[in-house]
Amino acid sequence: MVYQKQSERHKQQLPNARAIRRACNKELYRTIKRLKIWLSPEQIKSAETIYVKKVMLSLPFIVENGSNRRLLADWFGENVAPEVAPIWNVELASLNEAFRDAFGG
Repeated sequence: MVYQKQSERHKQQLPNARAIRRACNKELYRTIKRLKIWLSPEQIKSAETIYVKKVMLSLPFIVENGSNRRLLADWFGENVAPEVAPIWNVELASLNEAFRDAFGG
């Protein structure tokens, strides 16, 4: 019984919507910096909206694998990057590389 309480204590909590939006914003900002391109605020906002929506839909997977940056970077490349790349007018491979570099995966 004591061991069970310890494992529950170390279990990752689900983040709230504000924390998700802020984390997505930071990750996209770092990606833009590594792409070394200028983007309009509308392009950034639309990409952020897509990213936040995808994260919310996959929240259990993301929380479960929160410490595996490589897996999360792969998830971004498969689920988010194909929709963001046309908005930002960049190639998919360069977006994935910049995100992986910025995210640490």
